[in-house]
Amino acid sequence: MFITTQSFGQGTPSVKIFANYNADTESDFKEFEIKRSYLGYSYKFDDKFSAKITFDVGSNSGGSAYTAFLKIASVNWKASENMSLNFGMIGTKNFKFMEKSWGKRYVEKSALDQYKWASSADAGISGTYKVTEKIIVDAQLINGEGYKKSQTSDGVFRSGAGLTVKITDDLSCRLFRDNLPTANDTLETQTITSGAINYTGSNYNVGLERNIMQNEDHITNSMNREILSLYGSINLAGYTMFLRRDMISTSNENTIQSGDGSAQIFGIEKQITKGIKIALNVRSWEDETLSDSGNSMEDRSVFLNVECKF
Repeated sequence: MFITTQSFGQGTPSVKIFANYNADTESDFKEFEIKRSYLGYSYKFDDKFSAKITFDVGSNSGGSAYTAFLKIASVNWKASENMSLNFGMIGTKNFKFMEKSWGKRYVEKSALDQYKWASSADAGISGTYKVTEKIIVDAQLINGEGYKKSQTSDGVFRSGAGLTVKITDDLSCRLFRDNLPTANDTLETQTITSGAINYTGSNYNVGLERNIMQNEDHITNSMNREILSLYGSINLAGYTMFLRRDMISTSNENTIQSGDGSAQIFGIEKQITKGIKIALNVRSWEDETLSDSGNSMEDRSVFLNVECKF
Protein backbone atom coordinates (compact mmCIF):
# COMPACT_ATOMS: atom_id res chain seq x y z
CA MET A 1 0.00 0.00 0.00
CA PHE A 2 2.87 2.35 0.77
CA ILE A 3 4.42 1.79 -2.68
CA THR A 4 1.10 2.34 -4.46
CA THR A 5 0.42 5.60 -2.63
CA GLN A 6 3.94 6.84 -3.24
CA SER A 7 3.70 6.04 -6.97
CA PHE A 8 0.37 7.84 -7.23
CA GLY A 9 1.91 10.92 -5.67
CA GLN A 10 4.61 10.98 -8.33
CA GLY A 11 2.11 10.81 -11.19
CA THR A 12 -0.52 13.23 -12.49
CA PRO A 13 -4.26 12.44 -12.50
CA SER A 14 -6.57 14.33 -14.87
CA VAL A 15 -10.29 14.73 -15.47
CA LYS A 16 -12.07 16.29 -18.44
CA ILE A 17 -15.86 16.57 -18.80
CA PHE A 18 -17.90 17.69 -21.83
CA ALA A 19 -21.54 18.52 -21.03
CA ASN A 20 -24.28 20.40 -22.85
CA TYR A 21 -27.88 21.49 -23.06
CA ASN A 22 -29.35 21.36 -26.56
CA ALA A 23 -32.69 22.09 -28.18
CA ASP A 24 -33.94 21.42 -31.71
CA THR A 25 -35.50 24.57 -33.17
CA GLU A 26 -37.76 22.55 -35.50
CA SER A 27 -39.29 20.33 -32.80
CA ASP A 28 -39.95 20.15 -29.07
CA PHE A 29 -36.91 17.95 -28.42
CA LYS A 30 -34.44 19.20 -25.81
CA GLU A 31 -32.05 17.56 -23.35
CA PHE A 32 -29.21 17.86 -20.89
CA GLU A 33 -26.31 15.62 -21.87
CA ILE A 34 -22.96 14.48 -20.53
CA LYS A 35 -21.28 13.95 -23.87
CA ARG A 36 -17.88 12.71 -22.69
CA SER A 37 -15.88 12.21 -19.51
CA TYR A 38 -12.16 11.47 -19.65
CA LEU A 39 -10.44 10.04 -16.58
CA GLY A 40 -6.68 9.86 -16.94
CA TYR A 41 -3.42 9.29 -15.14
CA SER A 42 0.15 9.84 -16.38
CA TYR A 43 3.40 8.72 -14.79
CA LYS A 44 7.01 9.60 -15.59
CA PHE A 45 9.49 6.83 -14.78
CA ASP A 46 12.58 8.81 -15.75
CA ASP A 47 13.77 11.25 -18.43
CA LYS A 48 13.18 8.68 -21.20
CA PHE A 49 10.14 6.61 -20.22
CA SER A 50 6.61 7.63 -19.27
CA ALA A 51 3.16 6.02 -19.32
CA LYS A 52 -0.40 7.24 -19.69
CA ILE A 53 -3.83 5.73 -19.20
CA THR A 54 -7.18 7.33 -20.10
CA PHE A 55 -10.73 6.03 -19.78
CA ASP A 56 -13.40 7.51 -22.04
CA VAL A 57 -16.92 7.44 -20.62
CA GLY A 58 -19.51 8.00 -23.33
CA SER A 59 -22.24 6.48 -25.48
CA ASN A 60 -21.99 3.00 -26.96
CA SER A 61 -24.46 1.13 -29.15
CA GLY A 62 -23.68 -2.08 -27.26
CA GLY A 63 -23.85 -0.61 -23.76
CA SER A 64 -25.48 2.19 -21.83
CA ALA A 65 -25.34 5.91 -22.51
CA TYR A 66 -22.36 6.06 -20.16
CA THR A 67 -20.05 3.14 -20.92
CA ALA A 68 -16.36 3.31 -19.98
CA PHE A 69 -13.80 2.44 -22.65
CA LEU A 70 -10.05 2.16 -22.34
CA LYS A 71 -8.97 4.89 -24.76
CA ILE A 72 -5.28 5.34 -23.97
CA ALA A 73 -2.92 2.83 -22.34
CA SER A 74 0.50 3.67 -23.73
CA VAL A 75 4.18 3.79 -22.97
CA ASN A 76 6.29 6.61 -24.39
CA TRP A 77 10.01 6.25 -25.01
CA LYS A 78 11.99 9.41 -25.69
CA ALA A 79 14.74 7.72 -27.67
CA SER A 80 16.66 10.95 -28.25
CA GLU A 81 16.21 14.71 -28.14
CA ASN A 82 14.57 14.51 -31.57
CA MET A 83 12.75 11.17 -31.59
CA SER A 84 10.01 9.58 -29.48
CA LEU A 85 7.99 6.35 -29.78
CA ASN A 86 4.55 5.42 -28.42
CA PHE A 87 3.32 1.85 -27.99
CA GLY A 88 0.04 0.36 -26.77
CA MET A 89 -3.39 1.93 -27.05
CA ILE A 90 -2.19 5.22 -28.47
CA GLY A 91 -3.58 8.53 -29.66
CA THR A 92 -3.55 8.53 -33.46
CA LYS A 93 -1.86 11.13 -35.67
CA ASN A 94 -4.62 11.58 -38.27
CA PHE A 95 -6.24 14.79 -37.03
CA LYS A 96 -4.45 16.05 -33.90
CA PHE A 97 -3.17 19.10 -35.80
CA MET A 98 -6.68 19.93 -37.05
CA GLU A 99 -8.29 19.34 -33.67
CA LYS A 100 -5.83 21.75 -32.05
CA SER A 101 -6.41 24.32 -34.82
CA TRP A 102 -10.19 24.09 -34.39
CA GLY A 103 -9.69 24.40 -30.63
CA LYS A 104 -13.29 23.65 -29.62
CA ARG A 105 -13.33 19.87 -29.10
CA TYR A 106 -15.88 20.16 -26.30
CA VAL A 107 -18.25 21.90 -28.73
CA GLU A 108 -17.73 19.49 -31.63
CA LYS A 109 -15.19 16.96 -32.90
CA SER A 110 -12.88 17.93 -35.76
CA ALA A 111 -14.01 16.84 -39.23
CA LEU A 112 -12.24 13.48 -39.67
CA ASP A 113 -13.40 12.42 -36.22
CA GLN A 114 -16.92 13.80 -36.57
CA TYR A 115 -17.66 12.02 -39.86
CA LYS A 116 -15.92 8.80 -38.74
CA TRP A 117 -13.15 8.79 -41.34
CA ALA A 118 -10.59 8.09 -38.61
CA SER A 119 -10.43 7.25 -34.92
CA SER A 120 -8.77 9.35 -32.23
CA ALA A 121 -7.09 6.30 -30.65
CA ASP A 122 -6.15 2.74 -31.60
CA ALA A 123 -3.84 -0.10 -30.62
CA GLY A 124 -0.44 0.10 -32.30
CA ILE A 125 2.82 2.00 -32.44
CA SER A 126 3.72 5.52 -33.56
CA GLY A 127 6.83 7.60 -33.82
CA THR A 128 7.72 11.28 -34.12
CA TYR A 129 11.00 12.74 -35.34
CA LYS A 130 11.97 16.42 -35.21
CA VAL A 131 14.07 17.03 -38.33
CA THR A 132 14.61 20.70 -37.48
CA GLU A 133 12.93 23.21 -35.19
CA LYS A 134 10.42 23.85 -37.99
CA ILE A 135 9.95 20.39 -39.56
CA ILE A 136 8.50 17.32 -37.83
CA VAL A 137 7.71 13.94 -39.41
CA ASP A 138 5.64 11.15 -37.88
CA ALA A 139 4.29 7.69 -38.72
CA GLN A 140 1.97 5.11 -37.21
CA LEU A 141 1.00 1.44 -37.59
CA ILE A 142 -2.31 0.55 -35.93
CA ASN A 143 -5.01 -2.13 -35.95
CA GLY A 144 -7.39 0.23 -37.73
CA GLU A 145 -10.48 -0.63 -35.69
CA GLY A 146 -10.40 2.25 -33.22
CA TYR A 147 -10.24 1.94 -29.45
CA LYS A 148 -13.72 0.45 -29.00
CA LYS A 149 -13.05 -2.69 -31.06
CA SER A 150 -10.37 -5.38 -31.22
CA GLN A 151 -8.49 -6.39 -34.37
CA THR A 152 -10.51 -8.16 -37.07
CA SER A 153 -9.80 -11.74 -38.14
CA ASP A 154 -7.99 -10.65 -41.33
CA GLY A 155 -5.18 -9.11 -39.26
CA VAL A 156 -4.63 -6.19 -41.65
CA PHE A 157 -2.93 -3.10 -40.19
CA ARG A 158 -3.75 0.53 -40.98
CA SER A 159 -0.77 2.81 -41.56
CA GLY A 160 -0.10 6.50 -41.92
CA ALA A 161 2.63 9.10 -42.20
CA GLY A 162 2.64 12.85 -41.78
CA LEU A 163 4.67 16.02 -42.14
CA THR A 164 4.22 19.20 -40.09
CA VAL A 165 5.97 22.42 -41.10
CA LYS A 166 6.12 25.55 -38.97
CA ILE A 167 6.47 28.18 -41.70
CA THR A 168 6.59 31.09 -39.25
CA ASP A 169 5.81 31.51 -35.56
CA ASP A 170 2.18 32.17 -36.55
CA LEU A 171 1.70 29.91 -39.59
CA SER A 172 1.86 26.10 -39.69
CA CYS A 173 0.76 23.45 -42.18
CA ARG A 174 0.24 19.70 -42.08
CA LEU A 175 0.08 16.85 -44.62
CA PHE A 176 -0.98 13.32 -43.68
CA ARG A 177 -1.56 10.14 -45.70
CA ASP A 178 -3.68 7.32 -44.25
CA ASN A 179 -3.71 3.83 -45.80
CA LEU A 180 -6.27 1.12 -45.01
CA PRO A 181 -5.47 -2.07 -47.00
CA THR A 182 -7.60 -5.20 -47.34
CA ALA A 183 -6.83 -8.92 -47.26
CA ASN A 184 -8.90 -9.39 -50.44
CA ASP A 185 -6.59 -9.17 -53.47
CA THR A 186 -9.48 -8.16 -55.74
CA LEU A 187 -10.09 -4.98 -53.75
CA GLU A 188 -8.05 -1.79 -53.45
CA THR A 189 -6.44 0.01 -50.51
CA GLN A 190 -8.59 2.82 -49.18
CA THR A 191 -6.57 6.01 -48.77
CA ILE A 192 -7.23 9.36 -47.12
CA THR A 193 -5.01 12.34 -47.92
CA SER A 194 -5.32 15.28 -45.55
CA GLY A 195 -3.89 18.77 -45.85
CA ALA A 196 -4.34 21.55 -43.30
CA ILE A 197 -3.07 25.03 -42.58
CA ASN A 198 -3.47 27.22 -39.50
CA TYR A 199 -2.68 30.86 -38.78
CA THR A 200 -2.73 32.32 -35.27
CA GLY A 201 -2.68 36.09 -34.86
CA SER A 202 -2.57 38.25 -31.75
CA ASN A 203 -6.27 37.80 -30.99
CA TYR A 204 -7.60 35.53 -33.73
CA ASN A 205 -7.13 32.12 -35.33
CA VAL A 206 -8.10 30.72 -38.75
CA GLY A 207 -7.74 27.22 -40.13
CA LEU A 208 -8.54 25.22 -43.25
CA GLU A 209 -8.38 21.50 -43.93
CA ARG A 210 -9.14 19.34 -46.94
CA ASN A 211 -9.52 15.56 -46.73
CA ILE A 212 -9.84 13.33 -49.81
CA MET A 213 -10.85 9.66 -49.60
CA GLN A 214 -10.08 7.34 -52.53
CA ASN A 215 -11.34 3.77 -53.06
CA GLU A 216 -13.98 4.14 -50.35
CA ASP A 217 -14.76 0.77 -48.73
CA HIS A 218 -11.96 -0.69 -50.92
CA ILE A 219 -14.01 -0.40 -54.12
CA THR A 220 -11.69 0.05 -57.12
CA ASN A 221 -12.12 3.35 -58.96
CA SER A 222 -15.00 4.36 -56.70
CA MET A 223 -15.85 8.04 -56.64
CA ASN A 224 -13.65 10.14 -54.39
CA ARG A 225 -15.22 11.74 -51.33
CA GLU A 226 -14.07 15.03 -49.87
CA ILE A 227 -14.40 16.95 -46.61
CA LEU A 228 -13.57 20.64 -46.66
CA SER A 229 -13.59 22.29 -43.23
CA LEU A 230 -13.01 25.98 -42.47
CA TYR A 231 -12.93 27.46 -38.98
CA GLY A 232 -11.92 30.60 -37.18
CA SER A 233 -12.19 32.53 -33.93
CA ILE A 234 -11.54 36.02 -32.62
CA ASN A 235 -11.15 37.26 -29.03
CA LEU A 236 -13.05 40.44 -28.15
CA ALA A 237 -13.36 41.93 -24.65
CA GLY A 238 -12.95 38.61 -22.86
CA TYR A 239 -15.22 36.66 -25.20
CA THR A 240 -14.34 34.44 -28.16
CA MET A 241 -16.52 34.48 -31.27
CA PHE A 242 -16.10 31.33 -33.37
CA LEU A 243 -17.47 29.78 -36.52
CA ARG A 244 -17.00 26.66 -38.60
CA ARG A 245 -18.29 25.29 -41.88
CA ASP A 246 -17.92 21.69 -43.10
CA MET A 247 -18.73 20.56 -46.63
CA ILE A 248 -18.90 16.84 -47.46
CA SER A 249 -19.21 15.96 -51.14
CA THR A 250 -18.69 13.27 -53.80
CA SER A 251 -16.34 13.85 -56.75
CA ASN A 252 -19.03 13.17 -59.36
CA GLU A 253 -21.16 16.31 -59.49
CA ASN A 254 -24.19 14.30 -60.65
CA THR A 255 -24.02 11.87 -57.74
CA ILE A 256 -24.93 12.36 -54.09
CA GLN A 257 -24.16 9.80 -51.42
CA SER A 258 -25.61 9.41 -47.95
CA GLY A 259 -23.86 11.86 -45.65
CA ASP A 260 -23.14 14.48 -48.32
CA GLY A 261 -24.09 17.97 -47.20
CA SER A 262 -22.90 20.95 -45.19
CA ALA A 263 -22.71 21.79 -41.49
CA GLN A 264 -22.35 25.18 -39.82
CA ILE A 265 -21.50 26.18 -36.26
CA PHE A 266 -21.53 29.75 -34.96
CA GLY A 267 -21.11 30.71 -31.34
CA ILE A 268 -19.58 32.68 -28.51
CA GLU A 269 -17.28 31.27 -25.81
CA LYS A 270 -16.34 32.49 -22.35
CA GLN A 271 -13.59 31.27 -20.01
CA ILE A 272 -15.40 31.33 -16.65
CA THR A 273 -12.39 30.43 -14.55
CA LYS A 274 -9.31 28.24 -14.83
CA GLY A 275 -10.44 24.88 -16.23
CA ILE A 276 -14.04 25.87 -17.08
CA LYS A 277 -15.35 27.15 -20.42
CA ILE A 278 -18.87 27.63 -21.73
CA ALA A 279 -20.02 28.18 -25.31
CA LEU A 280 -23.43 29.21 -26.60
CA ASN A 281 -23.76 28.18 -30.24
CA VAL A 282 -26.15 27.52 -33.08
CA ARG A 283 -25.45 24.65 -35.46
CA SER A 284 -27.19 23.43 -38.58
CA TRP A 285 -27.01 20.65 -41.14
CA GLU A 286 -28.31 20.66 -44.72
CA ASP A 287 -28.27 17.61 -47.00
CA GLU A 288 -26.76 18.13 -50.43
CA THR A 289 -29.23 17.98 -53.32
CA LEU A 290 -28.95 17.94 -57.09
CA SER A 291 -29.37 21.35 -58.72
CA ASP A 292 -32.71 20.41 -60.30
CA SER A 293 -34.27 18.75 -57.25
CA GLY A 294 -35.02 21.85 -55.19
CA ASN A 295 -33.82 22.92 -51.77
CA SER A 296 -33.32 20.43 -48.95
CA MET A 297 -34.56 20.80 -45.39
CA GLU A 298 -32.17 22.37 -42.90
CA ASP A 299 -31.88 21.01 -39.36
CA ARG A 300 -30.96 23.62 -36.74
CA SER A 301 -30.20 23.28 -33.02
CA VAL A 302 -29.10 25.54 -30.17
CA PHE A 303 -26.39 24.28 -27.81
CA LEU A 304 -24.91 25.44 -24.52
CA ASN A 305 -21.65 23.50 -24.12
CA VAL A 306 -19.53 23.28 -20.98
CA GLU A 307 -15.96 22.03 -20.60
CA CYS A 308 -14.54 21.28 -17.17
CA LYS A 309 -10.98 20.00 -16.75
CA PHE A 310 -8.63 19.62 -13.82
